[in-house]
Amino acid sequence: MTYRNEFALQDDIIYLNHAAVSPWPKRTVDAVKFFAEQNGYQGSLAYPQWLQTEQQLRHQLAALINAPSGDDIALVKNTSEALSFVAYGLPWQSGDNVVSSNQEFPSNRIVWESLTPQGVELRQADLDSHDSPEDALFALVDERTRLIAISSVQYASGLQMDLVRIGEFCRNHGILFCVDAIQSLGAVRFDVQAIQADFVAADGHKWMMGPEGLGVFYCRPELRRQLRLSQFGWHMIESVGDFDRLEWEAASSARRFECGSPNMLAIHALNASLSLLNETGMVKVETLVQDNSNFLIGKLTSIGMNVVTPSDPLRHAGIVSFASPDGDNAAIFENLLAAGVFCAYRRGNIRFSPHFYTPRHKLEHALRLLGG
Repeated sequence: MTYRNEFALQDDIIYLNHAAVSPWPKRTVDAVKFFAEQNGYQGSLAYPQWLQTEQQLRHQLAALINAPSGDDIALVKNTSEALSFVAYGLPWQSGDNVVSSNQEFPSNRIVWESLTPQGVELRQADLDSHDSPEDALFALVDERTRLIAISSVQYASGLQMDLVRIGEFCRNHGILFCVDAIQSLGAVRFDVQAIQADFVAADGHKWMMGPEGLGVFYCRPELRRQLRLSQFGWHMIESVGDFDRLEWEAASSARRFECGSPNMLAIHALNASLSLLNETGMVKVETLVQDNSNFLIGKLTSIGMNVVTPSDPLRHAGIVSFASPDGDNAAIFENLLAAGVFCAYRRGNIRFSPHFYTPRHKLEHALRLLGG
């Protein structure tokens, strides 16, 4: 399969850590080399072409999340920056609250906790306390709830949320909906319009297989002007490039959230990585990711592991977390690392996160090390 030829990982590495930091495809490595050499030999002579790559990336990201337009895409440093745009752009009043969960990655917790001095309460639902994780969220909502902020897939458990249901609830109750999509984009299909999200944020270095330091922020067009800006500079104005003009106004597009010079090296890298997902097709990518997850869940269960990730295909994506019922999970994790299985240890569980291209024999080898 040609997409597997895009990865040149060492033979002795079993890479099951895409939910942390992904290796790059060959085309991404080549794109970075080309950019570096071009810059080294010519400086910024090719800047007009670099801008074309930047626009191409915006369109690829818009297609990946089904945003109406590339103008809806802001290129940001990371998920935390994007979530901060929301947290410090909305006009809060003392007594307002944000509903989230007790399984969130710190990026989607700390930013809301930081609003406490303004009198804004963060309510964290126990996602295991009701018939469904969504019901647990809804049970904490009241007339002062301004926002539901949730990860599309929980980083430690691998639980996939029903974003369509949450989006419908938010619309029906006049509540804003913010999604940390870092564990979805590049692994499974994502439709910002179908889930009726107001805000979506994600880094590019996990399932999108890009570099750290570049991510995507989507803000529903009707809300862009309602978010108070907190960063300003030459790149976020409507008349970008007209350096002699004294009057200015913030860009009407999502570029209004990009205050300064773009990260051109990372832009070339992520653009190349997304081109592989685009060529493969997200339907196929999702199918292969789910096949790997289903295989792992079944095999881990059969050898007696306690699988934390839900077995329902609608409730998981690329993350499979598990624990030994009678062993030292930290020691098991260290043994896996020593044997070349690159995975993660999260909340006392071992986390496997293979991508669409991960060969089945690599998964089988990892399982044999666990006694399977």
